[in-house]
Amino acid sequence: MNKFENFNGIVAALDRSNIDTDAIIPKQYLKSIKRSGFGINLFDDWRYLDPGEPGDDHSQRRLNPDFVLNREPFKAAEILLARENFACGSSREHAVWALMDFGIKVVIAPSFADIFYNNSFKNGLLPIALDEKVVDQLFSDMKGQQDYRLNVDLERQLVSNAEGVEMAFKIDEFRKFCLLNGLDDIGLTMQKSAQIKSFEEQYYQKLPWLR
Repeated sequence: MNKFENFNGIVAALDRSNIDTDAIIPKQYLKSIKRSGFGINLFDDWRYLDPGEPGDDHSQRRLNPDFVLNREPFKAAEILLARENFACGSSREHAVWALMDFGIKVVIAPSFADIFYNNSFKNGLLPIALDEKVVDQLFSDMKGQQDYRLNVDLERQLVSNAEGVEMAFKIDEFRKFCLLNGLDDIGLTMQKSAQIKSFEEQYYQKLPWLR
């Protein structure tokens, strides 16, 4: 996966609690495991006015003009702001894939469902849990603003606004290391490739008939 880099991005606000994974990416789109192509169906039931199915030409579907991600400048949002218990419901890694394929790099909420939280780090998405009062203030600050942006500094574990107000967040050091270095489970394993090759050579020397 790509290394996580500090950035300044547009924030899109979804002022809802308990947004479940079926809302993030509906079940009919879970047939592929390619990790790409899901962005167009992110929040599908909220984003479109007519139902969709895999294989549809989604560019021909009617967009909901009231949904935030269908409006400028939020079509280019890289940060999603939501309420507590984000991505609850059924387990599906596709929820993370859909957010990232759309262009979302960070989700900020007071709390996250455990499975989604873990899946996020494995795919390069940064879930930031901030105190509920801090999230309330962010929603308040965004009202009436069409281009609200935040800085995300993973190295310093800080989110900051244009006025320089800093909001610290916690993250496990190992997960932080993996994000900054672009290491998923496969990448971590490949860091031990020399040791793995050495083990295989010794193993097959002892049991050559298994080669």
